[in-house]
Amino acid sequence: MGEQLDFRILGPLTVTVGGRAVALGGARQRTVLGVLLLNAGRIVPVDTLVDTVWHDSPPATARTQIAIVIAALRKALKGEGVDEEVIATAHPGYVLRVEGHALDSLAFTDLVAEAEAATRERRPADAARSYAAALGLWRGPALAGVAGRLVEDEAARWEEIRINAHEAMTGVRLELGQHQLLLPELAAMVREHPLRERARYHLILAQYRSGRRAEAMESFREARRRFIDELGMAPGPELVELHEAILRDDPALSAPAAHRPGDGAAGPAGARRPAAETAAGPQPPRARGQIVPSELPPDVPGFAGRAEELASLDGLIDDAGEDRHAPTTGLITGVAGVGKTGLAVRWAHRVAEHFPDGRLFADLRGYDEQQAPTTAGDILSRFLRSLGVEGDVVPDGLEDRIALYRSVLADRQVLLVLDNVRTFAQIRPLLPGSAGCTVLVTSRDQLEQFVTWPQSARVHLGLLPEDRSVELIGRIVGEARIAGAPGEATRLAELCDRLPLALRIAAARLASKPHWSVRHLVTRLTDERRRLDELSQGESQVRASFELSYRYLPNDAARLYRLLGLLSVPDFTVWVGAALLDSGVLDAERLMEHLVDTQFLQVVGVDTTGQLRYRFHDLMRLYAGERVREEEPEADRRAACDRVFRTFLTIADQAYQSEYGGPYGKVPGHAPRRAIEPALLEELIAAPLEWFEVERLALNAVVEQSARMGMDELVWELVAHMEPLFGYRNYLEDWRRCSEYALEATRVAGNVRGQAVMEHELGALELRLRRVAEATERYERALALYTEVGEVHGRALVMSGLSMIDRLRGDPDRAWERLREILPVFRAVGDRSSEAYTLQNMGQCALDTGQPEAALELCRESVRVCEAMGVDRRSLAQARHRLGSAHLVLGQLETAEIEFIRALEIVRDRSDLLGVAYTLLGLAETRLLAGSTEAAERTFREALDVARRTQSPMVEAQILHALGETCRASGREEEGRQHLTAALAIFRHIGSPPWEDKVSAALDGSA
Repeated sequence: MGEQLDFRILGPLTVTVGGRAVALGGARQRTVLGVLLLNAGRIVPVDTLVDTVWHDSPPATARTQIAIVIAALRKALKGEGVDEEVIATAHPGYVLRVEGHALDSLAFTDLVAEAEAATRERRPADAARSYAAALGLWRGPALAGVAGRLVEDEAARWEEIRINAHEAMTGVRLELGQHQLLLPELAAMVREHPLRERARYHLILAQYRSGRRAEAMESFREARRRFIDELGMAPGPELVELHEAILRDDPALSAPAAHRPGDGAAGPAGARRPAAETAAGPQPPRARGQIVPSELPPDVPGFAGRAEELASLDGLIDDAGEDRHAPTTGLITGVAGVGKTGLAVRWAHRVAEHFPDGRLFADLRGYDEQQAPTTAGDILSRFLRSLGVEGDVVPDGLEDRIALYRSVLADRQVLLVLDNVRTFAQIRPLLPGSAGCTVLVTSRDQLEQFVTWPQSARVHLGLLPEDRSVELIGRIVGEARIAGAPGEATRLAELCDRLPLALRIAAARLASKPHWSVRHLVTRLTDERRRLDELSQGESQVRASFELSYRYLPNDAARLYRLLGLLSVPDFTVWVGAALLDSGVLDAERLMEHLVDTQFLQVVGVDTTGQLRYRFHDLMRLYAGERVREEEPEADRRAACDRVFRTFLTIADQAYQSEYGGPYGKVPGHAPRRAIEPALLEELIAAPLEWFEVERLALNAVVEQSARMGMDELVWELVAHMEPLFGYRNYLEDWRRCSEYALEATRVAGNVRGQAVMEHELGALELRLRRVAEATERYERALALYTEVGEVHGRALVMSGLSMIDRLRGDPDRAWERLREILPVFRAVGDRSSEAYTLQNMGQCALDTGQPEAALELCRESVRVCEAMGVDRRSLAQARHRLGSAHLVLGQLETAEIEFIRALEIVRDRSDLLGVAYTLLGLAETRLLAGSTEAAERTFREALDVARRTQSPMVEAQILHALGETCRASGREEEGRQHLTAALAIFRHIGSPPWEDKVSAALDGSA
């Protein structure tokens, strides 16, 4: 790995290696490095770096200059003995990898997390040490001296984080009784930050505890004047309450006693223990003449996982201090069967001792189709009796019951678990009116009106992690049985969607059938048509639990849910819902968010086009499919799919044209498009390749589904428009699979034109893989089909591919003749991109036949055509690459390097790996001829690394040939022969006689 780097941004930006400072160069390098360090481990787009360095007025060469800065930073780090690539290229920019190195901001964050954990666990001494260590990493303002708006904004954010940590440490030190030592420090802090209430709170409390009551009172008065004068408002409630406590010399303000390990008692500045606790531990039940109610259901057997969620609920206890005036409240939400009740009951049993006056439980039956929801009046009547109120004293009216209920709870510590709540209105009458009690609610809905306190006690239950899912199965079935089939157990957990209800049902079936193997049940569940049946037997049924929630959905939300079940896409954005419903995007978004709130959909996150993405859990998807087949006529189902697929085609078409500057390089089809809101379309395809990338899996699924549904014209057009994704991003298996689906659909439908386009696509794929014989066969079939339907544009596109095969086979003259024939065709149909491509290929033929001057002019004309289009940067990159090759042959090395660098900037920006490999090869050859042997060899090796990720053997073999010759010229004969031998094997495999001869001659020593 080499030397370890030590990056520091909590102060002036510095980088050291073994105590030696790394020279960072000028301001621009420091700014770029600062941004990368602020986002360590995350990709920073080039556009972000450009905006940070130049703000609103970047030069035309800004992206190139950023590349130069990155190269300089890499060189500086490597010059200090750092072997690996710390700053890596990652589309659409760069990422700084800090694994194995040190970054003070990460160390600071870890130490603060340790301190916060120690505070929660009531280890104030440990917390103080961790805070002190964290703050000791600061050497001044973050990134002092580094310019750039983004850097300055982040530096300000880090300063706020530092102050917050300092205030938290002060609170811990006050808890440790260090008030007198803190006075000078707190006075300075208040002078520096006069409007921070927490700092003033700590100063006033420290003054009071130090016996300076008059000073504490004056500090409050001065704070009040300052806040009113500068902010126009009085101090907040905490400061006011502290002032009132001082006025009455509240004993709670007294300095805490020396801490024992694990002792969490504290005054207002520290963590508070539950009101039910004293130094002696939980109090016994108060004698009230009746049994303390304990109505919790039995704890869940085989409970597994949920440690984080249980810790979040523990906040209900940690926050139940004596200074609170309202009950603590928690909410557990999640999809049906995810284990909400189980978690609530498990937590309630864990903390039962904290509620000496009782633990009450009520099932509100918010989702029960057999019985009506339990009314608040009924629950209040039962709760009052449980709390010792005689039956004849319980009032008849709801308002009177609420009043009595809250009066009875006023001085008690009671836990209330309210299960299966559907609306906030159901539980509003059941909420206590004063502190001491805790309410825990479970619901499938978000209950937005229900405010949890603390906020961390709003817990959303996701699916169980894989290991915990297997653990749960093992606890029911038996560990030994699961240990004997670990792979099958994992697969079983996935088929159950890692949903606790489904896992328990599956495990119970296995437990009841000892003659079944785990694999046998996996086989039964693998069939999607039977899976819900298999998991819906006996009393516990997955389908029934879903049905209860589905029944309460509004009609329009229920329809969207079931229509989404028609699609086989892995996830989707709002416009998909709009297309299914044939509605506006805003209406679809409202319904999708309702489905999220009711746990039918899951939010995946925001994709790189700025769209929020949603997905199903698998079992929910299967249930939606059942509902749509039962409730929607076949014609309506097909129409809904058709709207979605045509919208995909519309967006893909526009993205293709945006990427290539127009509808170039393909034969037009006749599938009707579906209109999409212009503003949304513009937003989606602002970066066309990004849209293709984020929708890649969805597009693949749509291709397969539309092909199976017989939508032949739509599917071949969609595949043809996906070519930028396949080619640039090297998704060659996707290319083959999608093209074969579309080809089969067009064959079944007798769609000759569509067959021709897909044979052409598959020929282009085979040529990319340099499988020359297979490519020729595909191209000849496409040529015959295009001829059959009289498609001259399509014939010309195929002949362009055949000309490349001619060159590979060593026949540049035949290639030239084909290209001369098709050039007028492209000009006649207005295919400017193919015109430019043909010109550059003619330029390559000229180079192959020893006519570099003619090649130079043809490539220049290709560049002019590309620049006139203004958008098709792929063709421009190819043209500049060929232009660089012509300058290279003519010995114009400086100009050649400029053209290769220009091409490299374009292909890297688009993550075009094949283009990057070829361009790096040309750049390396240029550097070699210029005498920069060491730099050339590094570039050859970089090119080889990229080429091996492209599945394109031709460029890999060409690089190996050049690298082999370079090694031999440097005196490394054996290494050179190894590279040349590998190159020869590849050329023989793909069938390229000219290159075979060239490499053979080199190996024979006659080159």
